[in-house]
Amino acid sequence: MEIQLWKAVLTPYELAVKELTVKFEHLIKEYKDCGMYSPIEQVTGRVKSISSILEKAQRKGIPLENVEEDMYDIAGIRIICQFVEDIQLVVEMIRKRSDMEIRDERDYVKHVKESGYRSYHMIVGYEVETLLGTKEINVEIQIRTLGMNFWSIIEHSMQYKYQKNIPEHIKKKMLKAAQTIVVLDSEMSAVRGEIMDAQNRMQIQSNMISDILNNIQNLYHVANKREIAKIQDEFYRIYEMNDMERLERFGKELDIIAEGYRAQALDQD
Repeated sequence: MEIQLWKAVLTPYELAVKELTVKFEHLIKEYKDCGMYSPIEQVTGRVKSISSILEKAQRKGIPLENVEEDMYDIAGIRIICQFVEDIQLVVEMIRKRSDMEIRDERDYVKHVKESGYRSYHMIVGYEVETLLGTKEINVEIQIRTLGMNFWSIIEHSMQYKYQKNIPEHIKKKMLKAAQTIVVLDSEMSAVRGEIMDAQNRMQIQSNMISDILNNIQNLYHVANKREIAKIQDEFYRIYEMNDMERLERFGKELDIIAEGYRAQALDQD
């Protein structure tokens, strides 16, 4: 297949990766805007390079004309979680979506690969709208913890360096490192509640401060400047006290003031 034709083939996959990345990132934002803990920590996406597709097709014995049907990871989304427990939450979240059709699932968290590799894989069907019309393609979604992801990146580099023939002594070290990651994930799970509570409090405070600053900014357009200066000074005083309850009361009082000036309805830059 000519290079130019390959580019045309991969265009819908690039679109799918962009759309899905935006959708999952928006989920993170929704959780945070609601002052809730997000089971998704970060999202990345990629489309396989032409050289990677050719290499895998040759290794797996896939005819080039069947690549799109038989190769399910041309488009890939990677979802990173903080805790092992979050992985299943994300899986259930994806299962409930109407814009993705689950075609296959592989649980390498419970059923760890011999190398030590751990991750949860889902193959989903996803529709994109292109210049030529609607096209449904396969997308692989990998869901893993930060620790699993770190190990996987290193292991992938070793596979590339040794052309998938990693020396035994390195395999043993990688397996030992994988077992260490299991222990780390387990230790983090033991304090998951405390970590989530701390992060939720930080997010709630961040949202509260953002609302207060937006109200102050909007009031500058309509209220007496001296009054606004006093409000601003009071905010800084309470903020330095690091008292969430006082900050919340101040925010509610400011909401009432802003509502009186109809400042909450002003457009924000």
